[in-house]
Amino acid sequence: MRDDKLLTRIAGLLRQAENTDNPHEAETFMQAAQRLATASSIDLAVARSHDPTARARVTPISRQIAIGEAGKRGLKTYVQLFVAIARANDVTVDVAGNSTFVLAYGFDGDIDTCEALYTSLIVQMVAASDAYLRSGAYKSEESARVVTRGTGWRARRVVERKQLSPITARLNFQSAFAERIGARLAQAREEARAQALADDQAADPAEDARRSSSTAAIALRDKELEVSDFYRTESTARGTWRPSNASAGYSEGARRAGDRAGRRAKIGADREFGGARGALEG
Repeated sequence: MRDDKLLTRIAGLLRQAENTDNPHEAETFMQAAQRLATASSIDLAVARSHDPTARARVTPISRQIAIGEAGKRGLKTYVQLFVAIARANDVTVDVAGNSTFVLAYGFDGDIDTCEALYTSLIVQMVAASDAYLRSGAYKSEESARVVTRGTGWRARRVVERKQLSPITARLNFQSAFAERIGARLAQAREEARAQALADDQAADPAEDARRSSSTAAIALRDKELEVSDFYRTESTARGTWRPSNASAGYSEGARRAGDRAGRRAKIGADREFGGARGALEG
């Protein structure tokens, strides 16, 4: 677990993002929360690199996280959102075949961050897609998918277009929302990493001009290797999980709407860090 004071600071930033109606302020608070989470992760990695006892005591873990009930439509887009968050927070994910849960591999504090962000963002994603469907905007859109017509030597692949259905509109909307959130968090993470590495170099300049890696850079690399080694040892996953379902069809209009919603999403917490965990109900 991360320090309670740190989690309180992050939760405060997330609540500020949630409570403002100004999208620029929400973006600022969101990025600040992700940068703070990243900076904390870096600090812990550096501290562990200097303390063999701590390194032996604090090791990667795996945690099962519920996504939804079997048979619920759209679970792949829920998983896609969690995976996008995990990538920005040094967590590797395995996905259940029916997308009802994920297994997260990483350090405890990083997984806590992922769950906190997911808990807030999944509610926003579903609410935004519900509002899009209620607006009826999807009814003027089309979906496209590649299908095979004929058999044998007569078989040919063609693009089939038809009126966009509500479920296909929702899947496209939520997939684009998840992609945009992943890009926003990744940007904040890279900014935090760049600042941490710059600060580390400034505080401890290399005496050897050939020195190319800072203490923080080495610690981060060691952390990545530790999580990677743990994952290879513990994971029993087979195959590769893919976020999209080509059979559902592709809609540029629904994806544009989902992307816009992802840009506006407030990375805020309807539940604070340490709150109840579990699948989204409904």
